[in-house]
Amino acid sequence: MADLISSDSSTPSPLLVVGSVAFDNVITPKAEQERILGGAASYCSFAASYYANVRMVGVVGNDFGESDLDRLRARGIDLEGIMKDESGPTFFWKGKYHENFNRRDTLDIRLNVFENFRPDLPDSYLNSEFVLLGNIHPALQMHVLDQLSGNPFVLADTIDLWIETEREALLSLIKKVSLFVINDSEAEEMTGESNIILAGDKLRQMGPQSVIIKKGEHGAVLFHEDGKFALPAYPVTQLNDPTGAGDSFAGALIGRLASRNRTDFAAIKEAMLYATCTASLTVEAFGCDRLESAGKSEIEERVSTLQKLISVA
Repeated sequence: MADLISSDSSTPSPLLVVGSVAFDNVITPKAEQERILGGAASYCSFAASYYANVRMVGVVGNDFGESDLDRLRARGIDLEGIMKDESGPTFFWKGKYHENFNRRDTLDIRLNVFENFRPDLPDSYLNSEFVLLGNIHPALQMHVLDQLSGNPFVLADTIDLWIETEREALLSLIKKVSLFVINDSEAEEMTGESNIILAGDKLRQMGPQSVIIKKGEHGAVLFHEDGKFALPAYPVTQLNDPTGAGDSFAGALIGRLASRNRTDFAAIKEAMLYATCTASLTVEAFGCDRLESAGKSEIEERVSTLQKLISVA
Protein backbone atom coordinates (compact mmCIF):
# COMPACT_ATOMS: atom_id res chain seq x y z
CA MET A 1 0.00 0.00 0.00
CA ALA A 2 1.33 3.42 -0.94
CA ASP A 3 2.00 5.95 1.82
CA LEU A 4 -0.88 8.34 2.40
CA ILE A 5 -0.60 11.98 3.38
CA SER A 6 -1.67 12.23 7.00
CA SER A 7 -5.08 13.68 7.88
CA ASP A 8 -7.26 14.03 10.96
CA SER A 9 -9.04 10.74 10.26
CA SER A 10 -7.49 7.39 11.18
CA THR A 11 -9.82 5.50 8.82
CA PRO A 12 -10.04 7.24 5.43
CA SER A 13 -13.07 6.23 3.40
CA PRO A 14 -12.43 4.30 0.18
CA LEU A 15 -12.85 6.36 -2.98
CA LEU A 16 -14.46 5.08 -6.18
CA VAL A 17 -13.01 6.60 -9.38
CA VAL A 18 -14.76 5.96 -12.70
CA GLY A 19 -13.49 7.23 -16.04
CA SER A 20 -11.35 6.68 -19.09
CA VAL A 21 -7.96 5.03 -19.34
CA ALA A 22 -5.97 6.00 -22.40
CA PHE A 23 -2.69 6.12 -24.21
CA ASP A 24 -1.83 9.64 -25.36
CA ASN A 25 0.58 11.16 -27.85
CA VAL A 26 1.31 14.74 -26.80
CA ILE A 27 3.09 17.49 -28.72
CA THR A 28 4.08 20.67 -26.88
CA PRO A 29 6.25 23.64 -27.84
CA LYS A 30 9.06 21.97 -25.88
CA ALA A 31 8.90 18.28 -26.83
CA GLU A 32 6.83 15.36 -28.05
CA GLN A 33 6.12 12.01 -26.39
CA GLU A 34 4.19 8.94 -27.45
CA ARG A 35 2.24 6.19 -25.62
CA ILE A 36 1.79 8.19 -22.43
CA LEU A 37 -0.47 6.64 -19.81
CA GLY A 38 -3.44 9.02 -19.63
CA GLY A 39 -7.21 9.25 -19.37
CA ALA A 40 -9.27 10.87 -16.63
CA ALA A 41 -9.36 7.78 -14.41
CA SER A 42 -5.57 7.44 -14.48
CA TYR A 43 -4.83 11.04 -13.50
CA CYS A 44 -7.63 11.12 -10.91
CA SER A 45 -6.52 7.84 -9.34
CA PHE A 46 -2.83 8.71 -9.14
CA ALA A 47 -3.65 12.06 -7.52
CA ALA A 48 -6.22 10.62 -5.11
CA SER A 49 -3.89 7.78 -4.07
CA TYR A 50 -1.86 10.21 -1.95
CA TYR A 51 -4.88 10.61 0.33
CA ALA A 52 -7.33 7.72 0.07
CA ASN A 53 -7.64 4.05 -0.86
CA VAL A 54 -8.72 4.23 -4.50
CA ARG A 55 -11.04 1.83 -6.28
CA MET A 56 -10.57 2.37 -10.01
CA VAL A 57 -13.11 1.53 -12.73
CA GLY A 58 -12.30 1.71 -16.44
CA VAL A 59 -11.58 -0.36 -19.53
CA VAL A 60 -8.28 -1.16 -21.23
CA GLY A 61 -7.50 -2.94 -24.46
CA ASN A 62 -5.23 -5.71 -25.69
CA ASP A 63 -2.26 -3.31 -25.82
CA PHE A 64 -2.37 -2.56 -22.08
CA GLY A 65 0.31 -4.64 -20.40
CA GLU A 66 1.12 -5.78 -16.88
CA SER A 67 3.79 -3.09 -16.62
CA ASP A 68 1.09 -0.45 -17.15
CA LEU A 69 -1.08 -2.01 -14.45
CA ASP A 70 1.93 -2.29 -12.13
CA ARG A 71 2.33 1.49 -12.22
CA LEU A 72 -1.16 1.82 -10.76
CA ARG A 73 -0.69 -1.02 -8.27
CA ALA A 74 2.48 0.64 -6.99
CA ARG A 75 0.32 3.52 -5.76
CA GLY A 76 -1.94 1.10 -3.89
CA ILE A 77 -4.82 1.47 -6.35
CA ASP A 78 -7.44 -1.31 -6.30
CA LEU A 79 -7.83 -2.56 -9.89
CA GLU A 80 -10.70 -5.02 -9.46
CA GLY A 81 -12.84 -2.63 -11.48
CA ILE A 82 -10.47 -2.44 -14.46
CA MET A 83 -11.92 -4.45 -17.34
CA LYS A 84 -9.60 -5.93 -19.97
CA ASP A 85 -11.19 -6.04 -23.43
CA GLU A 86 -9.10 -8.17 -25.78
CA SER A 87 -11.15 -7.17 -28.85
CA GLY A 88 -9.07 -4.07 -29.59
CA PRO A 89 -6.64 -1.42 -28.36
CA THR A 90 -7.01 1.06 -25.51
CA PHE A 91 -8.62 4.49 -26.00
CA PHE A 92 -6.14 6.75 -27.85
CA TRP A 93 -5.78 10.54 -28.03
CA LYS A 94 -3.22 12.72 -29.80
CA GLY A 95 -3.03 16.45 -29.21
CA LYS A 96 -0.83 19.45 -29.87
CA TYR A 97 -0.44 22.46 -27.57
CA HIS A 98 0.10 25.97 -28.86
CA GLU A 99 2.96 28.22 -27.81
CA ASN A 100 1.35 29.55 -24.63
CA PHE A 101 -0.15 26.15 -23.64
CA ASN A 102 -3.59 27.78 -23.28
CA ARG A 103 -4.97 26.15 -26.43
CA ARG A 104 -4.60 22.70 -27.89
CA ASP A 105 -5.74 20.90 -31.02
CA THR A 106 -6.92 17.30 -31.06
CA LEU A 107 -5.07 15.68 -33.95
CA ASP A 108 -6.44 12.15 -33.55
CA ILE A 109 -8.89 10.37 -31.29
CA ARG A 110 -9.83 6.69 -31.36
CA LEU A 111 -12.33 5.39 -28.84
CA ASN A 112 -11.36 1.75 -29.49
CA VAL A 113 -12.59 -0.48 -26.60
CA PHE A 114 -13.82 2.60 -24.71
CA GLU A 115 -16.65 2.92 -27.25
CA ASN A 116 -18.48 -0.01 -25.62
CA PHE A 117 -17.46 0.76 -22.04
CA ARG A 118 -20.22 0.20 -19.48
CA PRO A 119 -19.10 0.72 -15.86
CA ASP A 120 -20.65 -2.23 -14.04
CA LEU A 121 -19.24 -2.12 -10.52
CA PRO A 122 -17.81 -5.05 -8.59
CA ASP A 123 -19.88 -5.94 -5.52
CA SER A 124 -17.05 -4.79 -3.25
CA TYR A 125 -17.33 -1.25 -4.68
CA LEU A 126 -21.07 -0.75 -4.17
CA ASN A 127 -20.70 0.68 -0.66
CA SER A 128 -18.25 3.43 -1.68
CA GLU A 129 -18.91 6.56 0.38
CA PHE A 130 -16.95 8.90 -1.90
CA VAL A 131 -17.30 8.76 -5.68
CA LEU A 132 -15.55 10.60 -8.50
CA LEU A 133 -17.29 10.47 -11.87
CA GLY A 134 -14.80 11.37 -14.59
CA ASN A 135 -15.91 13.15 -17.75
CA ILE A 136 -17.57 10.16 -19.44
CA HIS A 137 -21.06 10.25 -21.00
CA PRO A 138 -23.68 11.52 -18.49
CA ALA A 139 -25.76 8.36 -19.01
CA LEU A 140 -22.78 6.27 -17.90
CA GLN A 141 -22.22 8.55 -14.92
CA MET A 142 -25.89 8.05 -13.98
CA HIS A 143 -25.49 4.29 -14.43
CA VAL A 144 -22.77 4.33 -11.78
CA LEU A 145 -24.97 6.26 -9.33
CA ASP A 146 -27.85 3.83 -9.88
CA GLN A 147 -25.68 0.94 -8.66
CA LEU A 148 -24.44 2.52 -5.45
CA SER A 149 -25.92 1.92 -2.02
CA GLY A 150 -26.29 4.52 0.69
CA ASN A 151 -25.86 8.25 0.11
CA PRO A 152 -22.29 8.80 -1.13
CA PHE A 153 -20.57 12.14 -1.62
CA VAL A 154 -20.30 12.45 -5.41
CA LEU A 155 -17.96 14.69 -7.39
CA ALA A 156 -18.72 14.88 -11.12
CA ASP A 157 -16.70 16.35 -13.96
CA THR A 158 -17.76 16.94 -17.56
CA ILE A 159 -16.48 18.30 -20.88
CA ASP A 160 -17.81 20.66 -23.51
CA LEU A 161 -18.82 17.74 -25.78
CA TRP A 162 -21.52 16.62 -23.31
CA ILE A 163 -22.67 20.20 -22.70
CA GLU A 164 -23.20 20.58 -26.45
CA THR A 165 -24.68 17.16 -27.26
CA GLU A 166 -26.15 15.72 -24.02
CA ARG A 167 -27.31 18.80 -22.16
CA GLU A 168 -30.56 17.35 -20.78
CA ALA A 169 -28.84 14.18 -19.54
CA LEU A 170 -26.14 16.31 -17.93
CA LEU A 171 -28.70 18.55 -16.22
CA SER A 172 -30.45 15.47 -14.82
CA LEU A 173 -27.15 14.13 -13.52
CA ILE A 174 -25.94 17.23 -11.72
CA LYS A 175 -29.13 17.37 -9.66
CA LYS A 176 -27.78 14.22 -7.94
CA VAL A 177 -24.23 15.50 -7.50
CA SER A 178 -22.65 16.76 -4.28
CA LEU A 179 -19.85 18.72 -5.98
CA PHE A 180 -19.78 19.68 -9.66
CA VAL A 181 -16.33 20.61 -11.00
CA ILE A 182 -16.08 22.45 -14.32
CA ASN A 183 -13.72 24.89 -16.04
CA ASP A 184 -14.54 28.52 -16.78
CA SER A 185 -15.26 28.12 -20.50
CA GLU A 186 -17.56 25.14 -19.83
CA ALA A 187 -19.32 27.10 -17.08
CA GLU A 188 -19.98 29.93 -19.54
CA GLU A 189 -21.28 27.45 -22.12
CA MET A 190 -23.67 25.87 -19.61
CA THR A 191 -25.00 29.13 -18.15
CA GLY A 192 -24.51 31.79 -20.83
CA GLU A 193 -22.66 33.90 -18.23
CA SER A 194 -19.14 35.15 -18.94
CA ASN A 195 -18.85 36.48 -15.37
CA ILE A 196 -17.54 33.61 -13.27
CA ILE A 197 -19.47 34.64 -10.14
CA LEU A 198 -22.79 34.77 -11.99
CA ALA A 199 -21.96 31.48 -13.72
CA GLY A 200 -21.18 29.73 -10.44
CA ASP A 201 -24.38 30.95 -8.81
CA LYS A 202 -26.43 29.78 -11.81
CA LEU A 203 -24.80 26.36 -11.77
CA ARG A 204 -25.70 25.89 -8.11
CA GLN A 205 -29.29 26.76 -8.97
CA MET A 206 -29.25 23.85 -11.44
CA GLY A 207 -29.05 21.38 -8.56
CA PRO A 208 -25.55 20.44 -7.33
CA GLN A 209 -24.90 21.12 -3.65
CA SER A 210 -21.58 22.84 -4.44
CA VAL A 211 -19.70 23.96 -7.56
CA ILE A 212 -16.02 24.58 -8.27
CA ILE A 213 -15.06 26.51 -11.39
CA LYS A 214 -11.46 25.98 -12.46
CA LYS A 215 -9.58 28.85 -14.08
CA GLY A 216 -6.39 27.04 -15.10
CA GLU A 217 -3.28 29.00 -14.12
CA HIS A 218 -5.54 31.52 -12.36
CA GLY A 219 -6.80 29.09 -9.72
CA ALA A 220 -10.33 28.02 -8.81
CA VAL A 221 -13.49 29.36 -7.16
CA LEU A 222 -15.81 27.40 -4.84
CA PHE A 223 -19.54 28.13 -4.66
CA HIS A 224 -21.14 26.66 -1.54
CA GLU A 225 -24.27 27.31 0.50
CA ASP A 226 -22.05 28.69 3.27
CA GLY A 227 -20.20 31.11 0.99
CA LYS A 228 -17.63 31.48 -1.76
CA PHE A 229 -13.89 30.83 -1.71
CA ALA A 230 -11.23 31.70 -4.28
CA LEU A 231 -7.79 30.09 -4.37
CA PRO A 232 -4.89 31.00 -6.70
CA ALA A 233 -2.91 28.35 -8.52
CA TYR A 234 0.42 27.14 -7.19
CA PRO A 235 3.17 29.18 -8.92
CA VAL A 236 4.61 26.65 -11.36
CA THR A 237 7.84 27.61 -13.12
CA GLN A 238 8.40 24.39 -15.09
CA LEU A 239 5.45 23.86 -17.44
CA ASN A 240 5.90 20.85 -19.73
CA ASP A 241 2.49 19.21 -20.27
CA PRO A 242 -0.83 20.50 -18.83
CA THR A 243 -2.74 17.38 -19.90
CA GLY A 244 -4.58 15.87 -16.95
CA ALA A 245 -4.11 18.79 -14.55
CA GLY A 246 -7.87 19.24 -14.11
CA ASP A 247 -8.35 15.52 -13.49
CA SER A 248 -5.50 15.54 -10.97
CA PHE A 249 -7.15 18.46 -9.20
CA ALA A 250 -10.46 16.59 -8.95
CA GLY A 251 -8.80 13.37 -7.78
CA ALA A 252 -6.74 15.00 -5.08
CA LEU A 253 -9.71 17.11 -3.98
CA ILE A 254 -12.09 14.26 -3.30
CA GLY A 255 -9.24 12.05 -2.10
CA ARG A 256 -8.47 14.62 0.60
CA LEU A 257 -12.14 14.82 1.58
CA ALA A 258 -12.32 11.02 1.81
CA SER A 259 -9.18 10.95 3.95
CA ARG A 260 -10.81 13.28 6.48
CA ASN A 261 -14.37 11.90 6.20
CA ARG A 262 -15.55 15.49 6.03
CA THR A 263 -17.39 17.43 3.31
CA ASP A 264 -18.29 20.72 5.00
CA PHE A 265 -17.32 24.16 3.64
CA ALA A 266 -14.06 24.33 5.60
CA ALA A 267 -13.07 20.81 4.53
CA ILE A 268 -13.67 21.56 0.84
CA LYS A 269 -11.60 24.74 1.09
CA GLU A 270 -8.74 22.83 2.70
CA ALA A 271 -9.03 20.07 0.10
CA MET A 272 -8.77 22.67 -2.68
CA LEU A 273 -5.41 23.70 -1.25
CA TYR A 274 -4.08 20.14 -1.45
CA ALA A 275 -5.69 19.58 -4.86
CA THR A 276 -4.08 22.70 -6.32
CA CYS A 277 -0.64 21.65 -5.12
CA THR A 278 -1.07 18.06 -6.30
CA ALA A 279 -2.22 19.18 -9.74
CA SER A 280 0.80 21.49 -10.01
CA LEU A 281 3.01 18.40 -10.12
CA THR A 282 1.17 17.02 -13.14
CA VAL A 283 2.12 19.86 -15.49
CA GLU A 284 5.84 19.55 -14.78
CA ALA A 285 6.26 16.33 -16.79
CA PHE A 286 4.51 14.41 -19.54
CA GLY A 287 1.57 12.27 -18.49
CA CYS A 288 1.39 10.95 -14.95
CA ASP A 289 5.17 10.72 -14.50
CA ARG A 290 5.79 13.58 -12.08
CA LEU A 291 2.51 13.07 -10.24
CA GLU A 292 3.33 9.40 -9.87
CA SER A 293 6.84 9.80 -8.50
CA ALA A 294 6.93 13.06 -6.54
CA GLY A 295 6.06 11.72 -3.10
CA LYS A 296 3.99 13.12 -0.25
CA SER A 297 6.77 15.34 1.12
CA GLU A 298 6.80 17.32 -2.13
CA ILE A 299 3.06 17.93 -1.89
CA GLU A 300 3.27 18.96 1.77
CA GLU A 301 6.06 21.40 0.92
CA ARG A 302 3.94 22.98 -1.81
CA VAL A 303 0.94 23.21 0.49
CA SER A 304 3.08 25.08 3.00
CA THR A 305 4.34 27.43 0.29
CA LEU A 306 0.85 28.18 -1.03
CA GLN A 307 -0.49 28.74 2.49
CA LYS A 308 2.16 31.39 3.02
CA LEU A 309 1.33 33.03 -0.30
CA ILE A 310 -2.37 33.42 0.56
CA SER A 311 -1.94 34.32 4.24
CA VAL A 312 -2.52 37.92 5.38
CA ALA A 313 -1.23 37.28 8.92
